[in-house]
Formats: sequence, C-alpha cells, structure tokens
Amino acid sequence: MISALIGYLFSIILVILDQVSKYLIVKNIPLFGQKVIIKDFFSLYYCQNTGSAFSMFADKSWGIYFLSIVSLALSFLIVVAIYQSMKIKSFWLRLSFVLFLAGAIGNLIDRFRLKYVVDFLRFDFGSYTFPIFNFADICAVVATALLLILVIFDNKTIDKFLTLFEKKGKKNDSKN
Repeated sequence: MISALIGYLFSIILVILDQVSKYLIVKNIPLFGQKVIIKDFFSLYYCQNTGSAFSMFADKSWGIYFLSIVSLALSFLIVVAIYQSMKIKSFWLRLSFVLFLAGAIGNLIDRFRLKYVVDFLRFDFGSYTFPIFNFADICAVVATALLLILVIFDNKTIDKFLTLFEKKGKKNDSKN
C-alpha cells in the first residue's frame, strides 16, 4: 500500500510541475510568442491545443469533450493499474503507470479548466517544426517507451500483470 501511495504522490508532484510550467509560460510569453533557447533548434512557444497529440480532433467542436472523457476514464484505469502493479513488485511497470497518470491528469486539468491544452516546447529541424508539446506529454511518451521496453524485454512482467485481471474475471464468472 505504501508503494502505491508513493506512486500516487509522485504523479501529483509531476502534475504540479506540469501545471507550474504551463502557468509560467502563459504569464511570461504571449500567445504565439516565442523565447528562443537554442537558435534554430529549441524554443518556448506558447500555443493552445484544442485537440490531442498532433492536434487530432482540434477542428471538431466535440473534440475537447471526447478527449476529456477518454482522459478521465484512462486516469481511473491507471489508478487501478498502479495499485495492481504492486502485487508483482515491478518498479518499472509501476513507474510507467505513474507517468501515464501524471500525463493524463496534467492535460485533463487544462481541458476542464481552459477548454484547451497549453503547449510550449518547440523543436525545429531545418524547415520542419516538430509538433509543439508540454511536460505532461513528455510523461506520457516516457511512460509509453517504458511500457514498450517491458513488452519487448520483460514480457514476463507484463504477463504477470495481465494475469492479475484474468484471475479476477474468472473468480467473478465462477460466482455466477
């Protein structure tokens, strides 16, 4: 139980870092304003994203609501996953879920509060600008990378984790 609480606390700290970074950007850089950090490569560029990754659903009036519902549902599932991951004692699996939770909640707060997500990390590669993102997005990407590494190199951990849910389902089926 303590391990899960530490994971939830770490998620909260990451969400706070995400929200503080967004607050600082909004207060110090005007919308579509830019502060160059590394010329022709990295800058802080304040923009508002009403969609999801790569601005998917940004042109749909219902998009922000759909994404909010999906993020909220995923957040609840991830809270359960963090708790369940304690049973197999995998730090890396638990860390991936903690990072997913922080990323989902960080952007969910923006969607509920602002009806858009504050993005500000901009990387330019010649004439190509990578889609602008934020700290919550970094959490989600690192979580995805960790999970993929586990699937590829430690699929026994993933199998153990998934088995936890199969056993519950079988117990419920046998009661009926």
